Amino acid sequence: TTATLHCRQGMPEAMKMKREIGLIGGVAFISGTMIGSGIFMSPQFVLAYAGSPGASLLIWALCGVVSMFAAMSYTELGTLIPESGGEFIYILRIFGPFPAFFAAITSIVVVKPFGVAAVALGIAKYATAPFYVGCDPPQLLVKCVAAAAILTVAIINVMNVRIAVRIQVVFLVVKVLTLMIIVIGGIVALTQSQRVLVQNLNVDDAFKGTRYSFSTLGMAFYQGFWSYSGWSYLNRVIEELKKPQVNLPRAVVIAVSLVTSLYLLVNVSYLTVMTPKELISSSAVAVTWGNKVLGSWGWIMSLAVALSTFGTLNGSFFGDGRVCFVAAREGHMPEILSMVHVHRLTPCTALIFTTVASLLVLIPGDFQSIVNFHSICALFLFFLQVPIILPILVLIAAVFLVLAPIIDDPQIEYLYVTLFIFSGVLIYIPFIHYKLCPSLLTKLTIFLQLFLQVAPAEKNL
Repeated sequence: TTATLHCRQGMPEAMKMKREIGLIGGVAFISGTMIGSGIFMSPQFVLAYAGSPGASLLIWALCGVVSMFAAMSYTELGTLIPESGGEFIYILRIFGPFPAFFAAITSIVVVKPFGVAAVALGIAKYATAPFYVGCDPPQLLVKCVAAAAILTVAIINVMNVRIAVRIQVVFLVVKVLTLMIIVIGGIVALTQSQRVLVQNLNVDDAFKGTRYSFSTLGMAFYQGFWSYSGWSYLNRVIEELKKPQVNLPRAVVIAVSLVTSLYLLVNVSYLTVMTPKELISSSAVAVTWGNKVLGSWGWIMSLAVALSTFGTLNGSFFGDGRVCFVAAREGHMPEILSMVHVHRLTPCTALIFTTVASLLVLIPGDFQSIVNFHSICALFLFFLQVPIILPILVLIAAVFLVLAPIIDDPQIEYLYVTLFIFSGVLIYIPFIHYKLCPSLLTKLTIFLQLFLQVAPAEKNL
């Protein structure tokens, strides 16, 4: 048994992951995960779906408000249920194991890997953009670079928690500096010539061409929410957060406010130097902005965006691995995924699983389809929240964003998402509820324990 193996290796009976994240680290994990490829790649999609600059900015602002409401709801849950795992553990404690299993499967197999793959593609597109000026880089090259980024982050997170936290703080500084360059550059361009911004945002034309159909507005919000995704990541690692009752709400308010303000200013800067047509046609809007404002130094934006997005990938990977770890600890995934390395105290088996799943998603997907698929599944998880005013507002927004595009413009992808989520019942009933586990799985667990040097860990409460 795992307990026998644990004793034979001479390990202490109680293994716990250490609390390595303080307030600065918490702010870095939330805002550092939120600020990534989204703000550098989604603005053209939001504008294209919204149809006008005014509607586009309004959508960015509303996404920030809804994200703050949702983050505050999660803060309340995190202080009441101080266990890692995020939405999975809350659904488990409030509604029981059956709905929690569907949340775990949807999150671990779809939402997390799709999110990691999308961020990695963002890194790859910006890293290769300077070498393919005027045209898109080959898809094979982009995916190879994305795969390399995923593997690099995986190795960092498997090796050491403290290093992963420090990397997150350093790359948050890079992100904020990058966005401030765009904001300041927009201000300078505005003082030199107000023609483009006035044309884009004057009272008469700001909302001209706005598209009001449910499907287009829903897709615009999908792209916007993708850029804000990450506000819940600190809840997923709360057992590793110092003084969670104090630091969790503080980190949430600071991080989401910072990100919302920066996003609005950056979008205004984009519209200062580019027409809507130029912005929509750009495959990498920050690079287009850099070429217009910085001239021959425009390549700096590609490097800065790639580096800042790497921080998002690190934060995403850190939190996503913990959800898989906690689900396995609660018996909803194979036991081997609930174990930590006996020396490094990292959930290496869960991180390895997340790595493999993300690489599999990366093979057939492209950025836009991955983001849309990720958003649909992620918003599905927001349905189950505590019944108070802020979660109710989040619930209404989530219901609208999931159902409106399906009703207005049905697509086969929506059917695939629904079938996948509810197909989990075929796994839950025999293997989770009745615990029909073949002896082969037990032997495989013991073999992997010895090979990966992992052992069970207790909750750090």
